[in-house]
This record gives sequence, structure tokens and C-alpha cells, in this order.
Amino acid sequence: MGLVKEFKTFAMKGNVVDMAVGIIIGGAFGKIVASFVNDVLMPPIGMLLGGVDFKELKYVLREDVLNEAGDVVTKGATILYGNFIQTTIDFIIIAFAIFMMIKAMNNLKKKEEAKPAPAPPGPTKDQELLTEIRDLLKK
Repeated sequence: MGLVKEFKTFAMKGNVVDMAVGIIIGGAFGKIVASFVNDVLMPPIGMLLGGVDFKELKYVLREDVLNEAGDVVTKGATILYGNFIQTTIDFIIIAFAIFMMIKAMNNLKKKEEAKPAPAPPGPTKDQELLTEIRDLLKK
């Protein structure tokens, strides 16, 4: 029973929960960026490069070997460098977006630290009255 309790304590720590939320949001953010790159950025870039679709860029090392029926007997080997280019662009955009978010968070933190501490609140009416009574009793 100790192992289950220890695991529950570990799993419910704030850092683990925060990390899980970050991973889930990061996965969703990755999908958004991948869609942005694939569907918005790459078509115009491919058009500027003469109608190239990066997903189709590859270097064939060995062609597929087919039999008379047209079935693949031996699978060929290809290097899909277009997919690598697209994945690299995804990474650069994600890294830049994360950099900008962290920079914004750091700026907000600096502004919070630069604010002067609020003045402590003055004594309440009851405290003032008690202070006056104390002073009168001292006399």
C-alpha cells in the first residue's frame, strides 16, 4: 500500500501536473504550427521555387522492384529530404514562438519586480483608539 500512496503523492505534485498540462498544450500548439507551415507557408514558398511541393522532394537510392503483375517485390530506398526541410521549418517556427512567449513572460516579470511595494495599511480606528487609551494610561 505504501507504493500506491507514494505514487499518488508524486503524481499530484504541482510540478508534475504543470508539466502534464504543458505537454498537452505543447502537442496542440505543435499541430497548429504544423498546419500553419504545411497549409499556409509552404505553398507560396513552393510556388516561388517553381511549383515545388516539399513533401515530394526526395532522392531515390534504389527503385522499387516490381513483378509482371505490378506488385512490389523489393521495396526501394529513398531519402525524403523535402519532408526534412518542412520539419526543420516547423521546428524553427515553434522555437521562435516559444522564445517570444518566454521573452514576453520575462518582460512581465521584470515589470512586476520593478513595481514599488505597496505601503502598509495604516492602523484601523480601533487600533488608533487603543493606542490613545494606552498613551493616556501611561500618563
